Amino acid sequence: MGKIKDCSLYLVLTEEYANGRDIFDIAKESISGGVDILQLREKNKPKEDIFKKANEFSRLCEKENIIFIVNDDPLLAKEVDASGVHIGQEDMFKFPVSRIRSILGKDKIVGVSTHSMDQFRLANNSDVDYISFGPIFPTKLKNYFIGTKDIKNVLNETLKPVFFIGGINLFNIDEILQEGARNIALIRGIMEAQDIALKTKAFKDKLKQSEKR
Repeated sequence: MGKIKDCSLYLVLTEEYANGRDIFDIAKESISGGVDILQLREKNKPKEDIFKKANEFSRLCEKENIIFIVNDDPLLAKEVDASGVHIGQEDMFKFPVSRIRSILGKDKIVGVSTHSMDQFRLANNSDVDYISFGPIFPTKLKNYFIGTKDIKNVLNETLKPVFFIGGINLFNIDEILQEGARNIALIRGIMEAQDIALKTKAFKDKLKQSEKR
C-alpha cells in the first residue's frame, strides 16, 4: 500500500472551521494526538498566503515524520516539497493524473476524491496512491451524502488505501469500522474539538482497535 499505512488518520485543515484558532497550532496538537496525514485546504486565500502556510506545514510535517498533502495544486506541492497532492473531481480536468505525475514524479503521493462507485472504479484503475470516498454521513460541507451501503464493495475492489470521509464522529465511526473501514479523514470532527490532541487520540484509538478485529 505504498507510503500510507493501514489505520491512518487524515486531518484536512482549513481556517473556515478553526473557530478563530491558528491552524498551525491545531496541526501541532493533532500531531501530538497521533494524526498520520495533514492536508492544507485553503481555496479562497491569496496565493502568497497559501504558499507561506504550505511551506510552514511542509517543514513541520517533515520534522514530525507526518505526511503532508496540498489540496488541488500540484505546482504548489512541488514548490514546497510536500509529500503529495489531493485532487477533487472538478480539478481533474485541469490536472489529470498524468500531468500531476509529470509535475511531481512517481515518488510523490497523489490522492483523489470520489463520491460514487463509478468515480471510485475510475480512480482505482488510475495512477493514484489513495482514494477518498464520501461523504458517508450528512455534513455541512456537502448538500448530499452517500451512506454506508457501498463501503464493503469499495473495500472488496480496492487496489489502494481508501479514506472514508464526511460527517464522521465518535458516535458513528463504529458503523464504518464494522463494515471494514480502516482509514478515515476528518475536518470538523477534529477541528471543532475543544481539546484537539485528546479528540485526535480518541479517533486514532478507534482505528487501532479496529486493526485487532
